[in-house]
Amino acid sequence: MTAHGIPPRVLTVAGSDSGGGAGIQADLKTMLALGVHGMSVVTAVTAQNSLGVQGTWELPAEAVRAQYRSVVDDVGVQAVKTGMLSSAELVETVAELLAGTDAPVVVDPVGVSKHGDPLLAASALDSVRTKLLPLAAVATPNLDEVVRLTGVRVESEEQLRDAAAAVLAHGPRWALIKGGHLPGDAVDLLTDGVEEHWLRAPRHDNRHTHGTGCTLASAIAAQLAKGQSVPEAVTAAKSYVTGAIAAGFALGAGIGPVDHGWALTRGTPAA
Repeated sequence: MTAHGIPPRVLTVAGSDSGGGAGIQADLKTMLALGVHGMSVVTAVTAQNSLGVQGTWELPAEAVRAQYRSVVDDVGVQAVKTGMLSSAELVETVAELLAGTDAPVVVDPVGVSKHGDPLLAASALDSVRTKLLPLAAVATPNLDEVVRLTGVRVESEEQLRDAAAAVLAHGPRWALIKGGHLPGDAVDLLTDGVEEHWLRAPRHDNRHTHGTGCTLASAIAAQLAKGQSVPEAVTAAKSYVTGAIAAGFALGAGIGPVDHGWALTRGTPAA
């Protein structure tokens, strides 16, 4: 809380997941669990459940711009997280808005859903590289997103460095390369090109992991809004997400969500 009892404010600019496991729903749950005030700019509406994405409707750039200005000009923000920005027009609209906002930005370059459904047009990739990534305090691609953005394929832990270098070449201050698709422990590499932080966590035998990427990026933004450094924020966010994955639960007939409230329901407040 600030001196006036107002929690830090964090804005998510992302798509809506009607199933509640990812997107702005996951972002807002994460922000609540971590003690910040979450706000949202909806970029797209999806019809989505545990089995996949059945439909996507992108909002007009005018609607995205109006939501953003409405929140930022009145309430203000201490951090911004971007998620699903399905088209080049939306990427460029959001990048223009972020360039005029004095707050750290966490860019989750969402490309496909957990089920393999495309959430970013191929024509938008260049806009992500040239307009969005240069504004990021932290970019958080998974290995599939690294391939789409840079062409670098990672098949071993050592190659995470190559992926990070390729992402950093597009301008973010820090890159968090998520190695969750590699065998063994869940290892991520956070680097700014000079410092390296290797973040390891035991791999939980739980298929219900819908929303992990959104949740991690939002947790990082929440911690940055509290004034933590990037390495501190990412370390705390990784711990929170690891607990959420361990507590993930079955929902519907497919892949269930992580449990965003795991620390609250166990009586142990998240950091």
